[in-house]
Amino acid sequence: MKFKLTLDAKPSNYTIAYGDKLMLIGSCFTENIGAKFKTHLFELSENPYGILFNPVSVVTTLTEIMDRRVYQVDDLFQHNELWHSWHHHSRFSAIEQKEALENINSSILNAHDFLKTANRLVITLGSAWLYHLTNEAPLGKGQVVANNHKGPSNWFYKSLMQPNTLIKNLQDLVERLQAFNPKLHTTFTISPVRHLREGLIENNRSKAVLIHAVHELMHQQNGVDYFPSYEYVVDDLRDYRFYAEDLVHPNFAASGYVWDKLVETYMDPKTQAIMKQVAELQLAISHKPFFVGSVEHQKFLHACIQKTEVLLDKHPTLSLQDHLAFFKAGISK
Repeated sequence: MKFKLTLDAKPSNYTIAYGDKLMLIGSCFTENIGAKFKTHLFELSENPYGILFNPVSVVTTLTEIMDRRVYQVDDLFQHNELWHSWHHHSRFSAIEQKEALENINSSILNAHDFLKTANRLVITLGSAWLYHLTNEAPLGKGQVVANNHKGPSNWFYKSLMQPNTLIKNLQDLVERLQAFNPKLHTTFTISPVRHLREGLIENNRSKAVLIHAVHELMHQQNGVDYFPSYEYVVDDLRDYRFYAEDLVHPNFAASGYVWDKLVETYMDPKTQAIMKQVAELQLAISHKPFFVGSVEHQKFLHACIQKTEVLLDKHPTLSLQDHLAFFKAGISK
């Protein structure tokens, strides 16, 4: 008897390989997957405005990056001793206004240069609920915000983005991206994180809008595909064992499962083989020997050096120089 449905990974024509440049933008689930890419030493730019949940903020971010927008003093507001931007995560906030502006503008310039030469953009959409500024809020003119920066409730009102509006916004964005960088391919995915602030029913309405819009976009636009993160957690795993204690965020096991499916989907056997070797070296560099300087430990280090040099010789773009230096530093003179 079958007790579980399984969503099998289907190999994509749009593969990801070493040498590719990937930009990841979107919700906190983006950062979970981004950590996996970093561990395997892919070239990556991640959330240059910080974590973003709603599609309007994602569109705003990518548009401003393409335009190389320069933030000015009037674009920031002060609250709870910090200077903030309504379009940025609080990681960009600072006590000194100058520091906040420098961090924001430096990130935009770096992201512009990276996106111009990237060949993969992964967008993770979290929620179709939009939070707008009221006239009570600093700089408030009804615009959508990326982060509330712990402002009082009377600074905001919310609305649910409509599917047709979202489809049009995403289509315009993809067309603009393809004009900006013709070799860029965009992968959309929906975050499996539940947004319980609005309630379970409202969360499901939001996810439905996002899923519908992305699939309609795929029918209308080339250079776009969909990776089912949401479906892997909600329909395949389908168990609260795979959520953290808050019952909102997928736990380590769930994130690992989605990562494995992503690898099966986008990485060919050659890339997967390299990833395995990189993972072994990452594990080796975190190894804590009981007896530093022992014969066995010296053999271990020499073996690691050889593996690193062989891998670097075959794939010189891999960021393994620090690994090589680390292993060599442990060799007894």
